[in-house]
Amino acid sequence: MPRRTDISSILLIGSGPIIIGQACEFDYSGTQACRILREEGYRVILANSNPATIMTDPDFADATYIEPLDIEVLTRILERERPDALLPTLGGQTALNLAMELVEAGVLDRLGVELIGADATAIATAEDRELFKQAMAEIGLATPVSLTAHTLEESLEAIRSIGLPAVIRPAYILGGRGTGIASTPEEFERLAAIGLEASPISEILIEQSIAGWKEFELEVMRDRADNCVIVCSIENVDPMGVHTGDSITVAPAQTLSDVEYQAMRDAAFAVIRRVGVETGGSNVQFAVNPDNGDMVVIEMNPRVSRSSALASKATGFPIAKIAARLAVGYTLDEIPNDITEKTPASFEPVIDYVVTKIPRWAFEKFAGTSGV
Repeated sequence: MPRRTDISSILLIGSGPIIIGQACEFDYSGTQACRILREEGYRVILANSNPATIMTDPDFADATYIEPLDIEVLTRILERERPDALLPTLGGQTALNLAMELVEAGVLDRLGVELIGADATAIATAEDRELFKQAMAEIGLATPVSLTAHTLEESLEAIRSIGLPAVIRPAYILGGRGTGIASTPEEFERLAAIGLEASPISEILIEQSIAGWKEFELEVMRDRADNCVIVCSIENVDPMGVHTGDSITVAPAQTLSDVEYQAMRDAAFAVIRRVGVETGGSNVQFAVNPDNGDMVVIEMNPRVSRSSALASKATGFPIAKIAARLAVGYTLDEIPNDITEKTPASFEPVIDYVVTKIPRWAFEKFAGTSGV
């Protein structure tokens, strides 16, 4: 399919300042997207609150707004610029949450702005823990035993059914913010309150703990013609219970048999199709029981993520650049592979080496820390 000609200007929301859980990987993806969209002839409008990022240099967008990233400011930008589309999937969780706020406030409908990359239904299905659990049940994929809660009273009622230890997962959060594992009733009550506060919609998933299971991630891309590819498989050296951002990870996955990998690949395709991410990249996380091989789906990020940056570096497959082109109508078979210069992006990358990511904590930036 050729590039879309019914849109001429696109608003891109940046990720804002570098914070714990959201670092420069989103500047990396956002700058690539800005470049590609301008190369394709679109007028690019960028909103980002971080003046230090290279994204806000004059060369990257036709109009740049270094303003606070909130719904009031974005509404004024939309009213002034009147873009045809909003691309929310390349600015991390910040951009995704703001896009949903704009949808719920009716701003995008009022101004005739289309969400591209992932629509509101897809974002809600992936980010809302209860909707995601229901979607997985519909396609026959297992998830950990869990219940959702919106108040502390509901949380205490749910834990009586789930039992301890339990994992608390807030909805619409980044980098595991507000997530925790509770082993005692007192610990659970404290973590549930933190999780409800962290979630912008005051929703938490209370999940039976599967700490100790093996954790895997697959980077998936899909185009408008329903072609899907796995860009990279990633295995966490640390088991479930350690956040993937804090874990040592290796790519490609090392301990899956081919049968297990193919089952996980099929499941990832089923997830992205059911959630409804029509174009672009997503990150699907799985857990596997090391004792019997049982597999469950943990969650899905309907956007370019921290792992996408790792997968791009590991394979040479430029996920953000390709996601931007997919969002404006191209299909995977129409996009050339930058590395081979002969094959299209519809060919899954294969690597004959192992890439390892080891996290580093910048203790020197925090007063009062010991540095170890």
